[in-house]
Amino acid sequence: MVKKYKISDLQKVVTKEKEPPPCDDTMQITVQHNVDGIAEGVWEVDEKFINGMGIAMGGFLSSAADIMMAYAISSKLTDEQEFASIDLHTTFHRPTMVGEVRVVAKVEKMGRKLAYLVADLEQNGKKVASCVSSVLIIAK
Repeated sequence: MVKKYKISDLQKVVTKEKEPPPCDDTMQITVQHNVDGIAEGVWEVDEKFINGMGIAMGGFLSSAADIMMAYAISSKLTDEQEFASIDLHTTFHRPTMVGEVRVVAKVEKMGRKLAYLVADLEQNGKKVASCVSSVLIIAK
């Protein structure tokens, strides 16, 4: 059975008090910081994320952004709330290669039921992708 994380559990992942969800491990993402709607982390891109053209498959970049946006929104919520992405749009700026990708996500706007988030992915100091997402906030 898959373990469901509470908002406070996600905060404990950042402080290394709790193991990350399986998707973080699968994607090789490490969250380094998440405070007041901003989350920062690193995605380690290796050969398993590379497509037949020798670059990282776009869906993996979207996944990396989605994971980091989850940590950004979680820093603004309580255990009495949950969230779910309702859309995700990614724009690719340049190819992403094997190596470290820095991911920074932030909550741009937040209401009682909806939040709007953005994320930028950078490799070697250059933006490789940017994402926007709308997130549904659910009261338990």
